[in-house]
Amino acid sequence: MAKTQYTCVECGYKSVKALGRCPNCGAWDSFKEESPVGRALAGGSRGGLAKVRPLPNPDAVVRLGEVDPGGETRFDSGIAELDRVLGGGFVPGEVLLLGGEPGVGKSTLLLQVADRMLRRGKRVIYLAGEESPGQIRLRAERLGVSGDLELLRETELEAMLATLEAAPPEFLVVDSIQTLETTSAPGSLVAVRDATSALTRFAKAHRVTTVLVGHVTKEGVVAGPKVIEHVVDATLYLETAGNFRVLRSTKNRFGPVGEMGVFRMEEAGMEEVANPSEAFLAERPVGAPGSVVALTLSGERALALELQALAARTPFPAPRRVSQGLDSRRVDVVLAVLERRLELPLGNLDVYVNLAGGLRVFDAGLDLAVALAVYSAVVGKPIPADFAVVGEVGLAGEVRSVEGLERRLREGKRAGFERLLYPGVVRNVEEAVKRLI
Repeated sequence: MAKTQYTCVECGYKSVKALGRCPNCGAWDSFKEESPVGRALAGGSRGGLAKVRPLPNPDAVVRLGEVDPGGETRFDSGIAELDRVLGGGFVPGEVLLLGGEPGVGKSTLLLQVADRMLRRGKRVIYLAGEESPGQIRLRAERLGVSGDLELLRETELEAMLATLEAAPPEFLVVDSIQTLETTSAPGSLVAVRDATSALTRFAKAHRVTTVLVGHVTKEGVVAGPKVIEHVVDATLYLETAGNFRVLRSTKNRFGPVGEMGVFRMEEAGMEEVANPSEAFLAERPVGAPGSVVALTLSGERALALELQALAARTPFPAPRRVSQGLDSRRVDVVLAVLERRLELPLGNLDVYVNLAGGLRVFDAGLDLAVALAVYSAVVGKPIPADFAVVGEVGLAGEVRSVEGLERRLREGKRAGFERLLYPGVVRNVEEAVKRLI
């Protein structure tokens, strides 16, 4: 006799009896009875119902040399900064996941992309799962979006897929994936996973470029099971950096990973920042101790950014080490090198290091800039304003080469810094300090 099984609708945990609280995810009253017949059809059970064995398919295995390579037929989004992050534009049948905090501008950016697609003759459908059609129209009118944009108000997954399959669009926006209703509660781990898998199959079968909007948790990751990011082709994050919005790619099957696009939120929507180096250096204080221009690399893009340091006498037994926008472990290593190799007294000083502009960059090429900024802040002498620096610092105090050095140096010269300090020009931190301070 087949036994009844219960499944948690939040995380998929299975039990032979209904539990008040799931031992796996901690959800209350989340167990749902699973039919023995359904289990048998899905994969059989130990209760006597026979598993349905599929017939062999000789066409399922093919030789690699017989596969049609096809090729990527990209089409650009009409927004240069977005195309840079995507690796050249969208690919038909591609599924992207766009994450970001509430209010960061995900819906605004996608409405602008949808408008660009409409003006190029593509059919676009926008799933309005979180906002009413009236709210979307108000935003669309403010952004100047074409009235030909089609809105889909169906959030039940099966009904939505049936509607889309009847007349597949060329571009689909799902805002958001957490609003789709399946056999599980909307927003639950199981519902998000099932909806993402179903939409991915639909996109591949009909070559529909699909963008899924995902909520971000307080930990900074897309809400839902990690399997979502494995299913989709690309994962993008929209973040706030001071007065700017930064779009990053953390996964991309059709382009480079780690690329960055910079936008500014204005009344008319998201505007591209064509020259991020100039924008991030606009408020740089000239002649202030502890300030230096560093040349960094994000994906294929080189940037000139201001790095600041401040040293103050500490009232506590253990001095504080605070870093913002940088890898705190690398900052600690650089401080140890300054104390040991240059005999810089830091034992009774609080040290604060900040990458101005709100960006987060974990780049070993910023080590030399950190060392010079801290040294300048401690001794109270400014670094010449026309210098830009780059280089990794080793434990012996040596200055090492970094990835993309030529691109960084070109960006430094383009940003107006004729005097550059980099590996090869200086051999160690002590030599760099003597040159600039």
